[in-house]
Amino acid sequence: MKIQRNCLTAFMLLAAVLPFIVSDQYILHVAIIVMFYAVLATSLNLVVGYVGEFSLGHTAFLGTGAYAAALLSTQAGWPMWATIPAAGLCAAIMGTMIGAITLRLHGPFFVIITLSFSEVLRLIANNWVAVTKGPMGIAGVPQPALLAQIDTLAGKHFYYAIAWLLLAIALYLAYRFVNSNAGRAAVAIRENRYVAQSIGIRPLNYSMMALVLGAFLSGAAGGFYAHYISFVGPEMFRFAFMVTMITMVLIGGKGTLIGPLVGALLVTFLEEYLREAQELRLSLFGLIVIAIVLFMPNGIMGFVTRHREKREQNQATPVNVNVSGTKRRSA
Repeated sequence: MKIQRNCLTAFMLLAAVLPFIVSDQYILHVAIIVMFYAVLATSLNLVVGYVGEFSLGHTAFLGTGAYAAALLSTQAGWPMWATIPAAGLCAAIMGTMIGAITLRLHGPFFVIITLSFSEVLRLIANNWVAVTKGPMGIAGVPQPALLAQIDTLAGKHFYYAIAWLLLAIALYLAYRFVNSNAGRAAVAIRENRYVAQSIGIRPLNYSMMALVLGAFLSGAAGGFYAHYISFVGPEMFRFAFMVTMITMVLIGGKGTLIGPLVGALLVTFLEEYLREAQELRLSLFGLIVIAIVLFMPNGIMGFVTRHREKREQNQATPVNVNVSGTKRRSA
């Protein structure tokens, strides 16, 4: 865990320096999207990587947070510094309600029910015109008044700072959870639910902690996205966001804190590089995911960790010298 902590610290320090050496607005925009996706992937990884349940309904929390922030800012006049935490709390409440039902199920039943909840919320957002404006969505989500007094580049720096702070909070909370007794209990549930129960661990309680924390982070990211893009629509609940999050977690490495960051970097850069080739992009992502599942089931960070452990084990193996003078490793 010390290596992961050092890598996370180094990543955040490099990200903090980037705005001071880059003045290109497009690069800053891509960096903001990377951090936004990193928060989403980190939140999903808490459920998929540490609890071991494959959720397909994480967009329910993203969309709930985005709509909560949009409605609070447009209807109640709340500022952004208040709507983002409120969006996370609304998503956490939604996560508690959904988790109370879905976490009693396992395997394909959990996958289907979580996907169903997300689809139900999408239909509500699409048809409750009086509140959500239906397919038209909520446009003109207010941005901070400070942005009207500064130029566009300074505005990008402002949103970059907010995204960096949001990612720092997400990584800190995820790190504290993973290294707590609750996180260790969640890993025990992932490895063997019945053995965990036999030693007094209640799977529902600890799985609920991971799901609610993931929902809070996803909802806060949705609130930030609503202000940054200044628009929220039913597509926030669509499966496209879910596919992107899953791809990031699988490529980077589930069950690791660094994996979602690596996955967010790679997937976002590939999306931007292949933006003009939509069909090729989807095909390439599909091939990458298939290759990862077949040859690196634990993702890039899982492969790197396993290779490092194997190298350290080989270096630690004592070498004996037999009578003939040739060297051999002890068994």
